[in-house]
Amino acid sequence: MPAVRERYVTTNGIRLFCVEEGRGPLVLLVHGFPEFWWSWRAQLTGLAAAGYRAVAVDLPGYGRSDKPDVAYDEPWVNACLAGAVEALGAEQCVIAGHDWGGLLVWPFVRRYPHLVAGVVGVNTPDLPRGTLPPLAVMEHVFGDKPNYIMQFQPYGPAEYLIGRDPRAFMEAMLLGPATRRPEVFTPDVVDRFTEVFATEGALTPPLSYYRSMDVNWYAATELPEQIDRPALMVCAEHDPVLRPALSEGMEDRISDLRRVLIEDCGHWTQQEQPEALNRALVDFCDALPRWR
Repeated sequence: MPAVRERYVTTNGIRLFCVEEGRGPLVLLVHGFPEFWWSWRAQLTGLAAAGYRAVAVDLPGYGRSDKPDVAYDEPWVNACLAGAVEALGAEQCVIAGHDWGGLLVWPFVRRYPHLVAGVVGVNTPDLPRGTLPPLAVMEHVFGDKPNYIMQFQPYGPAEYLIGRDPRAFMEAMLLGPATRRPEVFTPDVVDRFTEVFATEGALTPPLSYYRSMDVNWYAATELPEQIDRPALMVCAEHDPVLRPALSEGMEDRISDLRRVLIEDCGHWTQQEQPEALNRALVDFCDALPRWR
């Protein structure tokens, strides 16, 4: 079995860091916040063993990828991912996204259907576009008790508070109420994630994704409602934020939708239940016509 390989690809004017394993049709793996490519380490190996070329990226602004001074809005980030598919020498891919990665892959398949053999949302469902921008909805719902997304909006305070003790922040994220199996996040694992976000300038680009949520809502007006590619929705039984119930109604927009519910799993599905997720991904890929 080929070893894990590290490389950069140039796309949309930036360098994107990638880690790949295996040979065969391309499966592109897109992480969430606060993560980096390493969240997919078990899936790289599982997909490679099943005959696929698995590539996990550091999203633009994360980890070892370039961190330009841009808005990190969905159209720009997805243009980077589309260019990465081509830079990796593939005509198509199965693209899978978790958390923020999931918020990206559903518009990605709408923008670049010619690049997509199949699309997978891990925890993150394809949601219908609301009638109001998301921040306006949150202000109405939460009022003077804002949630973390609203607290991330101003530039500076979140960077300062997280940067004072990035390990405490990472422990709160990985070992908090969103996690069903905290035992998988050993001190060494928490350290690995902390290191990525503890360096100077590492926080603003990831937080900028949240600061572009309203921009993304406006940009979605140009996208078709329907998805005409095979899709898989992987729900985690005990994710308290991206609850399985949020995926209800996806069949209205996706004609070829398959579902998997992973039991005894919280938000961090790739790491809490890696074998179950690997089975779901491989089964989905194996059922597709072979792509190049």
